[in-house]
Amino acid sequence: MLLTGAAIRTQHARGRIIIDPFDPASLNPDSYDIHLAATLRRYTRFPLDALSDNPTEAVEIPPDGLVLEPQHLYLGHTCEVVGSAHYAPALAARSSIARLGLFITISASLGEVGTIGQWPLQLVAVQPLRIYAGMRVGQVIFWKVGKSAPPATNGTTP
Repeated sequence: MLLTGAAIRTQHARGRIIIDPFDPASLNPDSYDIHLAATLRRYTRFPLDALSDNPTEAVEIPPDGLVLEPQHLYLGHTCEVVGSAHYAPALAARSSIARLGLFITISASLGEVGTIGQWPLQLVAVQPLRIYAGMRVGQVIFWKVGKSAPPATNGTTP
């Protein structure tokens, strides 16, 4: 079952959902808005090698924004630390972001129960798009899980 916004607020207050910083203005009827952090990374050498560490460079988003090049992958993360030892989080783009042609996650939209951290984002724009640090880019939802769900074992990154 998907938690409502009221349930997210209650479970956050009880410490069962972590969202830091928490802003009540970012709470929706059944989700919580997440914001884009100021530093992105992009790959510097191609082709990428799935069995190797691929070099990246940092890209800071200036106050007047950064134009994403179409069909290039930018690695980012949320401003917020998000997670729960009791609920499974999932991430989706806000519809306003999707209408601009920005993908915020390629195939990593489900978080593990017990994983808490800044959510990694894989940004791909279908057309040139100016983005800004701190902008609302997505929304996280929380699912109740069965009693037998084990805690995450892969570290602290969603």
